[in-house]
Amino acid sequence: MTAGTIKTLVPDRGFGFIAAEDGKEYFFHRSGVQDFDTLLGGEKVSFEIEPSPKGPRANRVQLSR
Repeated sequence: MTAGTIKTLVPDRGFGFIAAEDGKEYFFHRSGVQDFDTLLGGEKVSFEIEPSPKGPRANRVQLSR
């Protein structure tokens, strides 16, 4: 799993971006997030990186506890 912080969250459109500790930014969709409706910007998360047609994206996003 990779660690990062929610950088941008667009709840009404169901997606956002994570600033990862590796310095890269990853797109995520609500379908890849457990409890999407409870996310807030700035929260620490862990996630897996997977390929997509538009480039790498975050999946299996979970709040870090």
